[in-house]
Amino acid sequence: MEALKPESFFDISGLACADLIGGHDYVWEILDHIKTYIQQNIKPNVAAVRSQGDFLTTTHVIWRDKVITSDLTLRPGDATKGEFTVLYRGDVLEDATVIYAGACLMDDDIELAPGVVVEPGALIKGPTMVGERTEVRQGAYVRGSCCIGRSCVVGHATEMKNSVMLDQAKAGHFAYVGDSILGRRSNLGAGTKLANLKIMPWPIKISVDNQVYRVDRRKFGAILGDGVETGCNSVTSPGTVMGIDCLVAPNMTVPSGYHPPRTFVRIRLPKTHGSRPIV
Repeated sequence: MEALKPESFFDISGLACADLIGGHDYVWEILDHIKTYIQQNIKPNVAAVRSQGDFLTTTHVIWRDKVITSDLTLRPGDATKGEFTVLYRGDVLEDATVIYAGACLMDDDIELAPGVVVEPGALIKGPTMVGERTEVRQGAYVRGSCCIGRSCVVGHATEMKNSVMLDQAKAGHFAYVGDSILGRRSNLGAGTKLANLKIMPWPIKISVDNQVYRVDRRKFGAILGDGVETGCNSVTSPGTVMGIDCLVAPNMTVPSGYHPPRTFVRIRLPKTHGSRPIV
């Protein structure tokens, strides 16, 4: 079924994690391979940063395999656009990685690419890979088995586990991303929850063109194709699969199953005549 292949949801050209995303019969099969892919490809670079413990009491900068903790001047800006400036003794360090004091790095199996900014109060567990110029903001909780692309945002009070964010995906405020995949340029409105566990332990079923596909995963959040956007306080039901450029209105609960590209999930109001509904 071509409609359910990863290539129908994501442009994988130029992705650092293209080997993880491509080549599957069904897009949700990616979820079974995230941890193994990270373990096989990660280049951990935080051991020296963690030498004094998990909780950082000093701001650290990683630049060209060097760890710097003094004589630094930070000029905050939008890291995803390369506007965060780091100076060491007056010289600009291009694409330096910044881990602020107050962040927690819970183990060594973490890779922070050039230009990444980890703000105070963020907590990251491994194995996790964070791509170039991504922001992990204050209060973010990255629980491990997370593959985060370039120029992404893991925002304040956002929690992630066993998930993928492709380049320029953003979960900026109070989001939950569990056992899910966010496509390029996808954006979660504040308070979006990608629910990943059904109350009843029944298999998830995805129906496309009158054919039903059974997904034998106890936990399955959402697959959001490239360009998908959700409104504030929206919730996707476990096993939601949305094609490219879908939109979700604020305060909506998206039913599980397949939603074709460019679907607009919203409340359908009854037709009215004046101010009175037509019954």
